Amino acid sequence: MFLAALRRFLVLTVGVSVITGVIALLFGEALNSSLARAVSVAFYGVGAFAMLTGVFVGSRGPVRLKSEEPSSSPLPLPFFSGSRTLRWATLSEQHESINNSAVFVAVGFVLLAIGILVDPRHRLF
Repeated sequence: MFLAALRRFLVLTVGVSVITGVIALLFGEALNSSLARAVSVAFYGVGAFAMLTGVFVGSRGPVRLKSEEPSSSPLPLPFFSGSRTLRWATLSEQHESINNSAVFVAVGFVLLAIGILVDPRHRLF
């Protein structure tokens, strides 16, 4: 079970890293800047965004909407909708929020570490 989870985590991390690297290389080439610097800044940005997303996903409260159907309100704004019914999240929904948060934070941490490793301003070796 843990090996399957590790494999899925590695596939996700490598996939996000490859996509981030390719887009960073394209932007770096288009802007005529240092490619190593463009890649490191992209990894910093995507890693920080993933960690911030993890914090927000993990801090979601225990209350959920009871239905996803639009209510019949004369006003088009969602916070003026007629009757919104709420419910408590199930235990599995709460666990899912925490697990998703952990994945986002872990992927963000790995991306920040990759950004540090490829940053041309700071040589580790």
